Amino acid sequence: MARHGGRGWYGRVMAAAVGVTAVAAATSVWTAQAGPVDGRQAGAGASARPSAPGAAGPGGAPVSVDIAHASDRGARGVNITIDDGPDPVWTPQVLQILRDNGVKATFCMVGTQAQAHPDLVKAVVAAGHRLCDHSVSHDTTMDTKPDAYQSQQILDAEGMITKASGGVRPLYYRAPGGAFTPYSRHLAASRGMRPLGWNVDSKDFERPGSDAIIATVENEISNGPTLLFHDAGGDRSQTVAALREVLPWLKQQGYSFGFPVVR
Repeated sequence: MARHGGRGWYGRVMAAAVGVTAVAAATSVWTAQAGPVDGRQAGAGASARPSAPGAAGPGGAPVSVDIAHASDRGARGVNITIDDGPDPVWTPQVLQILRDNGVKATFCMVGTQAQAHPDLVKAVVAAGHRLCDHSVSHDTTMDTKPDAYQSQQILDAEGMITKASGGVRPLYYRAPGGAFTPYSRHLAASRGMRPLGWNVDSKDFERPGSDAIIATVENEISNGPTLLFHDAGGDRSQTVAALREVLPWLKQQGYSFGFPVVR
């Protein structure tokens, strides 16, 4: 999974994230939330993993620590995933397009965005979509940071999203830019959140034009079922225009829309 770069707007999100610079002082709190970590403190090493089993997902079975790509609709299923929001301009437009096409999606939300726009988080849930933890501040270098920092980013975002939704917890965790570590995957699974990857990066974040976004999806859909789009981080009008064309096209090709597998 390619790491996204050039996201200057996240500098502002980083500045707004409460407690990011106080990670080390709160290590014991995060470790207590996540459960014991191989007898060590959370910041002791990148290979640490929660010793508790994965929390139960839908159906009561433990959540896998493996990065999910498959669709719960099988071989002809596709998963629409929307990252980085919610955003007051673009998220409502994306929700309308999904509604018009009868499509459910997974929204990977940045914690500070969810905290700022709880009405939109509730709207996503009310429409039958799923929530995904996308960290507090979208730091694409998380895999180079101490475990304590990763814990803060994952657990604080989980709390922000859950509170904003009115109590609905995220079912997935997507590392910013795909910056997973063994520790972050096991921590997420221990909280009932399946690590979530993607197969088709629409490249919409780069704003190459809606035609280019559509062409990327059409050319790369054979790579797998999970498609990556964005509803925040700048002008997402090209994404909105592309989704208007992509969703009917996928239906015409015989695909059905589902959610990423949890177990």
